[in-house]
Amino acid sequence: MKRLKKLIKRLFLLTVVVIVIAGCVLAGSGYKMYRDALNHQGLESKVAEIQSNPSYTTLSEMPELYLDAVVAVEDHRFEQHLGIDLIAIGRAAWNNLTSWSLREGGSTITQQLAKNMYFTQEKSFIRKIAEMFMAFRLESSYTKDEILELYLNSIYFGDGYYCVRDASQGYFGKDPIDMTDYESTLLAGIPNAPSVYSLTANPDLAEQRQQYVIQQMVKYGYISEGEGKKIIAVRG
Repeated sequence: MKRLKKLIKRLFLLTVVVIVIAGCVLAGSGYKMYRDALNHQGLESKVAEIQSNPSYTTLSEMPELYLDAVVAVEDHRFEQHLGIDLIAIGRAAWNNLTSWSLREGGSTITQQLAKNMYFTQEKSFIRKIAEMFMAFRLESSYTKDEILELYLNSIYFGDGYYCVRDASQGYFGKDPIDMTDYESTLLAGIPNAPSVYSLTANPDLAEQRQQYVIQQMVKYGYISEGEGKKIIAVRG
């Protein structure tokens, strides 16, 4: 019995050591990917590149309700975290382990911006770690408003639209500031899966996603349940 206990203890310690070593290797590889990305193009240069887009839109040119909808559905702890959301990462890690996949990332808005700016959409642990390092760099260099603004001017909305102005003009024929509450909540849900929720490809699925957006807004106190029902009822 004592031998069995010793064997179990040794196996446990060996497993811990292997996990620590693997973690260090992954962290080192992720940091190298992060540094290589910055060496290829500095952060200020990358930001300036996004801001040089003729369609670039400031937060003041977007409806407040649209901004609330994006934060509610994509990263409701956006104002509190420093680039990564440990609660969301823990939940995603558990779901990935139980499903033996990398289908859930737990990414914050800052991480998504980092990925869009520097990395591919490939799902890998090394890329995820590099993305985290870049998220920390973004948070230390820019304000939350600047990060959100850059994010909304660099995400994909489907149908070839890579920023909020192009998407609002393409889908609704108007500038972002002129979007109705209905249009704002509809557009906020698309970047989660642009090919799935594109308004031209799957308008019904886009509306289903919109209902989830509104549920999240109600859940986190951005609007009341009654206001959410009114938005759906108006339909533009």
